[in-house]
Formats: sequence, C-alpha cells, structure tokens
Amino acid sequence: MGIYAVKTTASQEQTVADMIINREEAEIHAALAPDSLTSYVMVEADGNAVLERVLEDIPHARSIVPGKSDISEVEHFLSPKPDVEGIAEGDIVELIAGPFKGEKAQVQRIDEGKDQVTVELYEATVPIPVTVRGDQIRVLDSDER
Repeated sequence: MGIYAVKTTASQEQTVADMIINREEAEIHAALAPDSLTSYVMVEADGNAVLERVLEDIPHARSIVPGKSDISEVEHFLSPKPDVEGIAEGDIVELIAGPFKGEKAQVQRIDEGKDQVTVELYEATVPIPVTVRGDQIRVLDSDER
C-alpha cells in the first residue's frame, strides 16, 4: 500500500478526487486534493495497477507520477493551519465579517489556541479592544513585510 500522485488538468483536482472515490474500488482507500497542490491529487491505494485501470475512465486525470510517496510526505496537507498563522502583533488588518465589517484595526494580541485575534479599531473615538476569529480579518499591512 502506498500514496500515489496523480497528475490532473488544472482546476479539476477535486473533480478527479471525487470520481476516483466514487468508483468504490476495494484497493483504493482515499483521495486527497489539497488546495495548495495545483494539478495533482494524492491517492492511497494498494498498488498503481488498480489506479491505472481506474484512471482510464476518468476525464481530466492525466497520469500517475512514477514512484510512491510515504505518509510523512503528505502529512502537512492533512492538518489545517490556523487562521491566525502569518498575523503578527502590530499588523494593520481589515475586518471582513461581523458587526465591524469594513473597519480597519491594529492587531493587539493573538491567541493561537483559540484561533482568535484581539484588535483595536482605528476609527473609534475611544480605543476598544475587539476579539474576532482569525478568519474574520485580512492583513493589509504587516511590520514583517
């Protein structure tokens, strides 16, 4: 058993992964189409012979990359990265959701465990710290860049 990379047409990765899994082959265990990996689908299978047979009938599946991968090579695709990753204290952000949508703010504190950021709104006459989820902000200007 191993993990094989299947070359696909660009932007068709999820479609190919879905079609491979929908075939319900006993020798194919999983298919993964990570957003960060363009034109490839990772497939866990007992061998590449079954994969070659299945791919003959699947449009947008181009070929199998020679050789197989180990789970350690694809592990980083399996765990989601926190939304607050890449945000630093002092960054200028825009709130993209919630009651303060469209407001600009400065990051005061980051709680990676809860995936939350405490910001201070710019336009407020009295500085009030507001805690929002990491997916509700977009970094506009960073001190680190």
